[in-house]
Amino acid sequence: MAPTPAWVKQLKPSGPQGHELLDAERAKSDIPVDKLQELLLTKDVIERRKRILEILKSEPVFDKSSNYFNGRMERFERALAREKKLQLLRRKHNWDIEELRTATDAVGEPGPYALHEAMFKVTLSEQGTPEQQEKFLKPASDYKLIGCYAQTELGHGSNVRGLETTATWNPEDKTFTIHSPHLTASKWWIGSLGRTANHACVMAQLYINGKSFGPHPFIVQIRDMKTHEPLENIHVGDIGPKFGYNTMDNGFLLFNNVKVPHFNMLSRFSRIDPQTNKYVRQGSPSLIYGTLTWVRSTIVMQAGSVLARGVTIATRYCAVRRQFQDRDAPQGEIGENPVLNYTIVQIRLLPLLAATFALHFTGKGMMNLYQENQKRMNESGAKRESETRGAGPEETQAGSDILADLHATSCGLKALSSTIAAEGLEACRRACGGHGYSSFSGIGSWYADYLPTVTWEGDNYMLTQQVARYLLKSARSVLSGAKPTNDTTRILASFRARSEIGCAFDILGSDEDLVSAFAWRASFLTFEALKHRDEHKKPWNDLLVDFYRLSKAHSQYLVVKNFYEALKNGDVASQVDATTQDVLWKLFRLWALNTLEQEGSEFFASGASSRHQISLARTNAVMKLLKEIRPHAVRLVDGWGFDDWVLDSSLGRYDGKVYEDMFYRASELNPLNGVTVDPYPENEVLFKKVEPLVKAKL
Repeated sequence: MAPTPAWVKQLKPSGPQGHELLDAERAKSDIPVDKLQELLLTKDVIERRKRILEILKSEPVFDKSSNYFNGRMERFERALAREKKLQLLRRKHNWDIEELRTATDAVGEPGPYALHEAMFKVTLSEQGTPEQQEKFLKPASDYKLIGCYAQTELGHGSNVRGLETTATWNPEDKTFTIHSPHLTASKWWIGSLGRTANHACVMAQLYINGKSFGPHPFIVQIRDMKTHEPLENIHVGDIGPKFGYNTMDNGFLLFNNVKVPHFNMLSRFSRIDPQTNKYVRQGSPSLIYGTLTWVRSTIVMQAGSVLARGVTIATRYCAVRRQFQDRDAPQGEIGENPVLNYTIVQIRLLPLLAATFALHFTGKGMMNLYQENQKRMNESGAKRESETRGAGPEETQAGSDILADLHATSCGLKALSSTIAAEGLEACRRACGGHGYSSFSGIGSWYADYLPTVTWEGDNYMLTQQVARYLLKSARSVLSGAKPTNDTTRILASFRARSEIGCAFDILGSDEDLVSAFAWRASFLTFEALKHRDEHKKPWNDLLVDFYRLSKAHSQYLVVKNFYEALKNGDVASQVDATTQDVLWKLFRLWALNTLEQEGSEFFASGASSRHQISLARTNAVMKLLKEIRPHAVRLVDGWGFDDWVLDSSLGRYDGKVYEDMFYRASELNPLNGVTVDPYPENEVLFKKVEPLVKAKL
């Protein structure tokens, strides 16, 4: 195909130009974007982003112009090259872990080293002894040893206790035999395993003298350190193309009686005494799952930012895109209406915009809670769990484990936040109309890469059982007369004390009452579920749908509470002006009231709000908030500070040059346009000619 003719390059979109439209949008609001960015990101993060982006943009390997045109092999090859370059840049510039994460986020794709960093090294750090960290973590940090976290199996995902891979203790030579007894014992979906890792942290059922001691982590070498070929009696490979995430080599792994030394069982919390062959606990078994709790906490923290990318693209494009004329426009007014002016678009996008802030502040609260608990355990030592705890889905003893509140919170918020983000990205894509289906929108690939988050690190539906179990146990504690020890037991006790006289929450006039209404509804559903379980003796399986709704209600309460407290505690007021504070409070009310209206039947059934209040929330409050937030929409998404290079989106460009960019990518960058085909069925030739495109800059 010949280069794009000069006369084509001179063409411009009809009507007002994109930059003019976005300039006009930004002029409608007086929110200082720089201060909003500092509130969300902090000055240090903004400076770090800018500095690292300059470095990445100067490296040819990070050029994104062919990202949307490459196939699986090319994408993986490029991703591996980028990962290697990131590590070389890390050494050259002496980046710390936060700087490396910033660079990885800017590249915007899952790379073959991702699970080495996020799971393998974290597991070694949290569950390995100092000696094991010296042997494994130190070379792993220098990328002399590259690992993965091999837990999920072909036949078992969320049910860790049901894993089939075995690790049998051999007292005669002080080794473990790692074995895959069935095809379904194959490790599956393991990131970085397919072609990249040479070691794996394998979760396997520990057996001593025929007795199972449950799943434990073992470090197993799987490939030769020089040839990178699989070792004997190990079958390992990539599981193939996925819906998304195709720059990552998710892998499978099978063992045929592979022996590993005694030293290779991570033994910070439990070990086998090689002299007596006895199993020895050295801490709480719950701490073995600290890695998953940390990962779930980071997922909550990232959900707001993940969704913000899609909301930024959709909001900017819907401000530029014009379709139809307003039926009630003043007579004589010409021109099509900005799509963002339609309330049917606003009700889809602006609550998601509010959700980005709600999840951001909730994520900060979640990470603070995790770090506080880690500090507490490291300082005082973890209390040993009862060894009588069973493997069933419910623990009926009152009281709580040291990690119970954090674990339940991380499970519930992981499920809710990742669902909001994933479903929100798809809603953003649809709001962009037909162009949202183009890869150039920048939403589709981002959505596909994020989508597995709703099932990994605990399937979102399965995780709700963990939350329900904790809430039922907390409710039993309240019924027994125990003094509230945390926020969960406090709201349950408050509900119990007032359940006979009811409540009268002013959800439309008081932000504090709005938070209390969410707490009331969650408490009501908790005691209803407890009644079904303890009094009516309903089977656990019969209550799973109720548990899902309960977990969702409790997690929505936590989001509303965290958003409210973040705005109320003074930190926000000290960082942004009165106008921005006012808009943030409106975002809080929009997310809370829109959620309340969607879940109206539960709020009404619990007595948290009346039918009339719910109706007013929809017809008056939410619609009024949409109108008040609308002028600030573009500046609010600007507050997330996404660089165009990071977004890699035609529709989401900061300057509004939507149609120019889409046409440029299609005409100048698309390799298929360099192919001349033979279209006639009687000719065997498919391509008459294949020539490289002559690319010009936009």
